[in-house]
Amino acid sequence: MKETAFIRQNIDKWKAMEELIEQTSAKSPDMLADAYTDLTADLSFSQTHFPQSRITIYLNNLSSALHHTIYRNKREKWSRILTFWSREVPATVYNARRELLASFLIFFASVGIGILSSLNDPSFVRLIMGDSYVDMTLHNIANGTPMGVYGNTSETPMFLAIAFNNIRVSFLTFAMGLFSCFGTGYILLQNGIMLGAFQTFFYQQHLLSESMLAIWLHGTLEISTIIVEGAAGLALGSGWLFPGTYTRIESFRRSAKRGLKIAVSGIPLIILAAFIEGFITRHTHLPTWLRLGVILASLAFIIFYYIYLPHKKKQL
Repeated sequence: MKETAFIRQNIDKWKAMEELIEQTSAKSPDMLADAYTDLTADLSFSQTHFPQSRITIYLNNLSSALHHTIYRNKREKWSRILTFWSREVPATVYNARRELLASFLIFFASVGIGILSSLNDPSFVRLIMGDSYVDMTLHNIANGTPMGVYGNTSETPMFLAIAFNNIRVSFLTFAMGLFSCFGTGYILLQNGIMLGAFQTFFYQQHLLSESMLAIWLHGTLEISTIIVEGAAGLALGSGWLFPGTYTRIESFRRSAKRGLKIAVSGIPLIILAAFIEGFITRHTHLPTWLRLGVILASLAFIIFYYIYLPHKKKQL
């Protein structure tokens, strides 16, 4: 890359970093650290390719100023917790908005595959869900308790088992991003097909509305979290696939940090979804308005925190 192209490509970013140095008190420590990492990468590139250039001197001075600013400011323990959830996660999600959209599209395309496959092949649901689960559900339907599976285990053990399993699946969805995004994509595909087949099965039993009120009571948060963790995995894998001007290791380090923040943000939602599934979903006698209210409130929170707030905070 020629020096003029290098400057033209990055000049706006460097000017923003100059402003960042002047406003460090209003910025999160992680934002400053990311800016410093980005700047030192540019400095390293400039030192390698343009060692005698004035731009190298400029970047060296800018890096020194930012380094001094970072270590001059002390981190506040409790305020960091607040800023992590209120500013750092939304900002990171905004930067990973393409990965979030890709995760959403992969998942719901997979749901469509599950629906179409189940409609065209009645045995498909057994292939996906297993004969024992399908037979048990058919037995519950015959007994007038189609959602009886949620009442087969006492509340606390069920909550703990579901929370552990969902955290495991979420971590796996994120970690599979190490395999250049394809591992994460496979898990999204697998879960989407399962959901599509599951809902189609109840549709074929003329129990779609009842099943949706029960399943989406906890599933709104649970499915949303899978998509969020998918975005985290795609963000992780993109560092390997698209290093840009960074070395592959440096690009991976940055994408891993970004993906991990997104993945951590989903853990409270996983636990809350498991609590709802373990303690509330089993009560199918609850009023429809109450169950629908929980579903809509869950959906509203997901839209607010992962779509609205990141766009609002994008300038932070």
